[in-house]
Amino acid sequence: MGFDLEALREAVKTHGTVVRVVIAGIKGSSPRETGAAMLVWETGQSGTIGGGTLEFQAAEAARAQTAPTRLTHHALGPDMGQCCGGAVSLVSEIYDAARLDTLSDPVIARPVLGGDMPLSVKRLLAAARNQGIAPLPQLVDGWMIEPVHKPTRDLWIWGAGHVGRALVGVLSPLPDLAISWFDTGPDRFPATVPGGVRVIPAAKPAELVRHAPRDAEHLVLTYSHNLDLELCNRLLLHDFRFAGLIGSATKWARFRSRLAALGHSPQRIARITCPIGDQGLGKHPQMIAVGVAAQILRGARQNDLKKDLSA
Repeated sequence: MGFDLEALREAVKTHGTVVRVVIAGIKGSSPRETGAAMLVWETGQSGTIGGGTLEFQAAEAARAQTAPTRLTHHALGPDMGQCCGGAVSLVSEIYDAARLDTLSDPVIARPVLGGDMPLSVKRLLAAARNQGIAPLPQLVDGWMIEPVHKPTRDLWIWGAGHVGRALVGVLSPLPDLAISWFDTGPDRFPATVPGGVRVIPAAKPAELVRHAPRDAEHLVLTYSHNLDLELCNRLLLHDFRFAGLIGSATKWARFRSRLAALGHSPQRIARITCPIGDQGLGKHPQMIAVGVAAQILRGARQNDLKKDLSA
C-alpha cells in the first residue's frame, strides 16, 4: 500500500481540511502494517490504522491538532491495554488544498522532524526515478517516504443490475483494483457510484472489449443472455487474465456449445469460469457478490504466493 493521493484529494475537496495519520514505523506486533493510513476530519474519518483504541485516540488527537506535522510513539500494551505487544510510530499531517499542491508523484517525501533532505532519502528517490524501484513506506532520518499508490489490477464489470451493484459495493473499497463498470445506458447505473469507479455506458458494450488491457479481469453479469454470450465471444477473441460468467451449470453448458459453434476450442472456452462465486452461499445479490469477491481475491493471493515461493 502507498500514499492514496486521489482519496486525499477527494477528502480535501469535500471537507476542506483533513488530517492524514499514517503508521510510520513498527516495533514488535501491530494491528496494521507500516504505510497504513486513515483520513480524519471534523465530523468523520475514512481508512483505518487498526487497533481499536489506537485508532480512536489517534482520530481524537488529529481533530485537536494544530501543528502541520506531528510524530508520536505509542506502546500498544502498556499505554492502551491492547493485546498486541508492540509499538507504533504515527505521523499526522494537516492537509488543505495548498499543501496538496506540494506533493509529488510517484514518491512523496517530506520532512517530519525538519531539516534538509538527507543523502539516504536522495538515494531512495533517485532509485525510484532512474530504476523504477518504488521504496517501501518508511521514516528515514526524520523524513517520511511513501510511494504514490497505483491500482495494480484492472477489473471490468459488465452489468449494473442487482449483482453488479452489489459487486461494486463490495470491491470498490479495495485499493489494488481499478474498476471499470459497463452497461447499455446511463439509466442502468445507480445515482451514486463509489469514488474511483469508472462508469461507462455504451449502447453496444461488447464493442469495448477490444480496448481492455490484455491482463484485465472481467466479470460478466448483464441483464441479457445474448449480451453475456457476445461478451464471452469477444473476450475469447481478445485476451484476459480472468473471465467469470454468472449463471447456472445449464447456462454454461449452452454457452459452451454456442461458443464452440463460433469456432472456439474447448481448451479456450475452459478459460472462462462459470458459475462464479460460492453456490453454497445462496442467490441473494450480496451473497453472490461476497462469493465472487472471495474467488477473485483468493486467486490473486494464490498467484502472489506462487511468485514468492519461486523467487
